[in-house]
Amino acid sequence: MIPISLLQCVLLSVGQVLLKFALQRIPPFGWTREFWLSLICQWQFLTCGVCFFASSMLWIYILKIFPLGIAYQMLSLCYVITMVLSVLVFHESVPLHRWIGCLLIMGGCILILKP
Repeated sequence: MIPISLLQCVLLSVGQVLLKFALQRIPPFGWTREFWLSLICQWQFLTCGVCFFASSMLWIYILKIFPLGIAYQMLSLCYVITMVLSVLVFHESVPLHRWIGCLLIMGGCILILKP
């Protein structure tokens, strides 16, 4: 379960990073034709859609095979992966208490998977 859950979380997190990239390169949000055309013309936006789709397909597989109580808890790893990516890609600063929170999330996932 761990490898497939990690892959699903990585796809979801990479999709979020690509969405952020796309949104940084377009005009401010609006219900205008210009906004939506600029968004769908971004390769990052289109690629994030592919990542979200692949993540959703894996999620369907995970839900079919594993108990919901375990599978859903493993989604919390997305918080950890996305935070690490935000530091690596966007150079965001993360305070110590958030790193501690991520360690607690990872510890919780380990405990959930224990038989």
